[in-house]
Amino acid sequence: MVKKLRKKDIRVPLTVPESVKKEYISNYLELTKKTGNVMIFAGDQKIEHMNDDFFGEGIAKEDASPEHLFNIASKGKICAFATQLGLIARYGMDYKKVPYIVKINSKTHLVKSRDPISKALVTVRDVVNFKENSGLNILGVGYTIYPGSEYEHIMFEEASKVILEAHRHGLIAIIWSYPRGKNVKDEKDPHLIAGAAGIACCLGADFVKVNYPHCENAAERFKEAVLAAGRTGVLCAGGKSVDPEIFLKRIWEQINISGARGNATGRNIHQKPLDQAVRMCNAIYAITIEGKSVEEALKIYYGDKK
Repeated sequence: MVKKLRKKDIRVPLTVPESVKKEYISNYLELTKKTGNVMIFAGDQKIEHMNDDFFGEGIAKEDASPEHLFNIASKGKICAFATQLGLIARYGMDYKKVPYIVKINSKTHLVKSRDPISKALVTVRDVVNFKENSGLNILGVGYTIYPGSEYEHIMFEEASKVILEAHRHGLIAIIWSYPRGKNVKDEKDPHLIAGAAGIACCLGADFVKVNYPHCENAAERFKEAVLAAGRTGVLCAGGKSVDPEIFLKRIWEQINISGARGNATGRNIHQKPLDQAVRMCNAIYAITIEGKSVEEALKIYYGDKK
């Protein structure tokens, strides 16, 4: 089992005012289920990848509707569902018990003629107002940066302000950090990924989501990113859908060998029919939050079918 955190175990950033420390600690404990680890169900690809991830061969028919995401989030074991504010506003009234992370910025994958840039769609103040007016359980915010882009300075400045403002309101701040642009030769290089994780720590993030490296002995090489991130917890992106056994084994290695603090998974969950998607959530949660083995997680996913 994963060791349970106590309130005194949490290192509250100095950017969190005394008046909201209790709220920050409460959000942190709920997001991590009192373990320090995080299992996020990611649904921000509706903008990022448009309909490529939600309609087509090998993708469950129900994934064509955005409500599939909310059905999964409400039925599966997750720490939080991360998506854009507008999507939450359209469906949140029917899914009030779901814990949310609001993705502040997003862009499509269509513009390929220049280096990537993604600016804020809403402000943290907008999120706070929405939380107060809707009564929804919003635990934090997320923001994507692209180190290596010629526009990195714009995103770094905005991300830093988003983190500062989130902490001022007792919210958790998560950075998606993906090296991209014409100056980036291999965005899955473990040394480069470590640098991207370290940037998030310098910006003050509570957690950073990065890609898992594509290389030999990846679990050992990924330790560099965990060290570089310091007190910022490292979460691994799920990537494209792969065989469940391969995927769950990778998640176990990321946490138990590399020292990562969790994961943020989208396609490997939502591209499946609802029942399978819920079981995949529960299997990932079992490894990440409950400290289960790969074999135990596979039993949760396959049930009596294997």
